[in-house]
Amino acid sequence: MTDHDHPSGRRSAGRRRRCAALVAAGVLLPLPALAGCSSDDREVSAEASQDIAPAPRGELKDGGTLRWAVDAMPGTFNAFQADADATTARITGAVLPSMFTVDANGTAQRNADYLDAADVSARDPKQVVTYKINPKARWSDGKPITAADFIAQWTALRGKDNAFWTARNAGYDRIGKVEQGAGAHEVKVTFARPYADWRSLFTPLYPQSVMGSPDAFNDGARERLPVGAGPFLVQKRDADEGRVVLVRNPSWWGARAKLQKIVLQALPAEKRAAALADGSIDVAAVDQSAAKRVEAAGKRDAGNAGPRPGRAAGSGTKAAAGTTALRRYVIHKALEPAYTQLALNGSSGPLADDRVRRAVARAIDRQALADTVLKPLDLPSKPLGSHLLMAGQPGYEDHSDALGDQDADAAKALLADAGWKPDGAGHQQAGEKAGAPAPGGWLGTRDYGDEDEDERTDGRDDGYGDEGGYDPDADGAADGRNPGRPVPAQGAAPAKGDHGKGARPAAAEAPLSFTGAVGSEVQQAALLRQSAAFYKDAAATEKDDADGDTGSGAYAKYKRYKKRAAQALSAAERIETGQAPDLPGSGGHPGPRHAAVPRPYDAPLAAVSPAGDKAARVPAVKKDGKPLTLRFVLPDGAASQQLRTVGSRIAAMLAKIGVQTSLQRVSDASYFQDHVAAGDYDLALYSWPGTAYPATDARPIYAKPQPAPDGSLTVEQNYTRVGTDHIDQLFDQAASELDEDAARTLVEQADARIWAAAGSIPLYQRPELVATKKSLANVGAFGFATPRFQDIGYQK
Repeated sequence: MTDHDHPSGRRSAGRRRRCAALVAAGVLLPLPALAGCSSDDREVSAEASQDIAPAPRGELKDGGTLRWAVDAMPGTFNAFQADADATTARITGAVLPSMFTVDANGTAQRNADYLDAADVSARDPKQVVTYKINPKARWSDGKPITAADFIAQWTALRGKDNAFWTARNAGYDRIGKVEQGAGAHEVKVTFARPYADWRSLFTPLYPQSVMGSPDAFNDGARERLPVGAGPFLVQKRDADEGRVVLVRNPSWWGARAKLQKIVLQALPAEKRAAALADGSIDVAAVDQSAAKRVEAAGKRDAGNAGPRPGRAAGSGTKAAAGTTALRRYVIHKALEPAYTQLALNGSSGPLADDRVRRAVARAIDRQALADTVLKPLDLPSKPLGSHLLMAGQPGYEDHSDALGDQDADAAKALLADAGWKPDGAGHQQAGEKAGAPAPGGWLGTRDYGDEDEDERTDGRDDGYGDEGGYDPDADGAADGRNPGRPVPAQGAAPAKGDHGKGARPAAAEAPLSFTGAVGSEVQQAALLRQSAAFYKDAAATEKDDADGDTGSGAYAKYKRYKKRAAQALSAAERIETGQAPDLPGSGGHPGPRHAAVPRPYDAPLAAVSPAGDKAARVPAVKKDGKPLTLRFVLPDGAASQQLRTVGSRIAAMLAKIGVQTSLQRVSDASYFQDHVAAGDYDLALYSWPGTAYPATDARPIYAKPQPAPDGSLTVEQNYTRVGTDHIDQLFDQAASELDEDAARTLVEQADARIWAAAGSIPLYQRPELVATKKSLANVGAFGFATPRFQDIGYQK
């Protein structure tokens, strides 16, 4: 955003101060280039942040059943295990304590149902947080919630005991001790290292019976959750029917739940339109096609629902019945707290040169892409200006000017500086280091300040790990999400051979996961396959340690890991084939039909020649006689049509600066696991969720890849393989900074440097579309907000 784009023609003093703070930190560029580092235009209308048909509790009926479509049956009820998923998050939000929830603006708020107070009570010599538990708070078995539950959860998640198969320990590893305070309802948490995101901890909180022992943690809460402390409890998990039934908690001390029952029904995205048409579901996140059908039905006058002129009575009865059913629904729209990005793989090839990455980025009209996706939905179509915060979140600033506005001429100049020229005569200048910034090539001469040359990602290891991950971007196919808590895992594989005797399975050694919205079925299947690989590797290690002794503890672990591997693989295969996933305890688990191994091509490459865009037909840039061609990998599924549309528009934009793209369409099942996570792409589109805790949750996404002992590259969730030591340092400082303003400035500095590195280019916040029965209130497109399950109900 430039000055002339702003309605007032000038920036506020607050914006100038924030820019000055970035410059004072030596973060990026000369002052003129930083002019647009923040924008009052970041404000998005309140209507776009949430749409849930709010209604006072007094206007709602008492009782009733809500049938809620979810992507899949839960992989586990334990939110801190590797295969926790979106349904796990939905369930734990309804049945377990959350010390802090997230509001519609993406800000953490104390949950008064469980806490009377929670504050940093001391900073020196150690940070101490004191929790005062609501004396009414108790588990459904009658036991009060006490410090013993906090102590057990910290002990399980702190990462000191390998017997607990945890997927993450972010924050818990910084705690020095947890103890009872002045009374039975007071808990004191003393940190060994300061932790700014302390509000993220102990959400969800499990009872001591789950966290108190490795066996209970690893297996006890996977398929059963007999004890809870929320407005609802888990009544049953029916794998045959693909549903989990929650019932009103009779021991709940807070506002009584309006609904008697919530049925979470596993229902693939492509089947939801039919389920709405036959009225068998009450709430479902839908794609744009289904949303249009619902909206079209709602616009028709019910009085004109009879046979059309010229059509025999009774013809089209089934279609008419479907249309009548759709009239009972309404579509809720909001900007989802997740953004779609263009990822540029900086590990090797032309994009290892940061000038080429910046050229690609500056050729893209992000506003046009946002308009393509959001304008048809009547949602604000501002391009997202931050990697770490969503528009409207406190602290959101647009730092895209750290990279520069769209400018085809500037992009061509960057390519020329890197040796890519239209006449193909470009050669590397004598003494010029590949990937180094060229004079005048990036908004003028860049002062790297304290950034070492080896931080510029100009040379990357070609070896790829077999990292797992998930893609929250089937663009409309993913279920509605609660981005506040709990924690799914998407870890990278540890170094091969790094399994000492007695070590926990490799899944537990994965880097800390992103705390936020779990992705679509495609990514969930990829995550399950990765978990299967982790467990298979761990099983092989334990089998070797057992050395044939079937009575040893190692052999018992081998059997357990082997079973988990088969279960995870079976669940992944069932998702990929459109079935309700077969989960632990649900019956047989057939062996794998095929291995999800990286492969170079799933479909023929096709050079892009944008139809009807004569301006795009410019000479291809070449270097040493070879044209600059980037392989753009996109998913092939029906739910990914919007991604492919966006990808085609990006290809046309790149053609205007002489960059050729080869579009490779691959199956949804292989897209994320075999291509994005494996590094088998040049360009790709996928999404990341927003978070109330960016210093903790976003760090693995942008951490500088590190070489592993076996020669592979450990990338955590940084699938672009682009990062710097300084970005890592800024995240670490922000996570330890207890002054909220100072922490916010550090996050801003990290975001500005991420923009400058040009590994990922945020395009737009994704739309969130949720169909609900018109008679329902307090449910729909939640945005950032944690659902208040007790307030959901039917209108009187």
